[in-house]
Amino acid sequence: MENQIILRTKGLTKKYGNITAVEKININVKRGRIYGLLGRNGAGKTTIMKMILGLIAVSSGDVEVFGEKLPGNENQIYKRIGSIIETPSFYSYLTGTENLEIFARLRGTIKKDAVKSALEVTGLPYKDKKPFSSYSLGMKQRLGIANAILNDPGLLILDEPTNGLDPVGIVEIRKFLQNLCREQGKTIIISSHILSEIALLADDIGIIHGGHLVKEISMRELEEKNKKYIEIKVDSVPKAAQLLENLLNCKNYAVTDKNCVEIYEDTLDPVSVANCLVTHGVGLSSLHFKHETLEDYFTALTGGARFE
Repeated sequence: MENQIILRTKGLTKKYGNITAVEKININVKRGRIYGLLGRNGAGKTTIMKMILGLIAVSSGDVEVFGEKLPGNENQIYKRIGSIIETPSFYSYLTGTENLEIFARLRGTIKKDAVKSALEVTGLPYKDKKPFSSYSLGMKQRLGIANAILNDPGLLILDEPTNGLDPVGIVEIRKFLQNLCREQGKTIIISSHILSEIALLADDIGIIHGGHLVKEISMRELEEKNKKYIEIKVDSVPKAAQLLENLLNCKNYAVTDKNCVEIYEDTLDPVSVANCLVTHGVGLSSLHFKHETLEDYFTALTGGARFE
């Protein structure tokens, strides 16, 4: 069911004595989408994921997954979730296949071809001879994800899955996760402190800062908020506005200062704007083509704290 909420937290809070790690977190993760938890290191992203997975106790608040509340329905819920929290750990002297076979036996209810299928999905060889210790960092991350999808979960929770990878490895993991979501219908929650990665990968984001959720928004909405525009500074805003409307047929603009106008009409050529204004006697002191970046938006929300 499109846009169905598959995971929801209400007032989720974690305290360690007098220290509040995260406070009153309300996130809403939709089925079949990639949700990015974005924030600087130490913002509380991993703490939120650990509470959802029952790895640490919840101080207060509620977690609802697949329409069921936690705690109380762990057996039904957790077998439908795959996860990587922090660095995946495997036996270094065993191959990827051997490692996954051990995890498959421990879980007990895995399908017969689950190991082979998980390796194929992640692009890793089945029954190879290379031990885990010889894997590249990208292969290790892929094996961690293969382990997370062994039980064919509907929901994946991945904590910094591209951490430490080189640019090529990051691109590979990004494409792989997008394929899991688009082609296999998985819902994915991914945390990161790297703004550019979340911007390329996520459908929706929750911005975490200082243990608080400061914004939850879809990437489509966010892109709408950060459109390109032309900024002009003139000696007569009323005359400039009249020319924009009557001669350039521009209705999508805003007066932002007594001498400044922002033009949001994306089909309008800056040269045409300048020629029109100057030709009709408007003093034009400056014209700039601007584009507020996603980082500008995040920086404003977090009080000047810039992301990597």
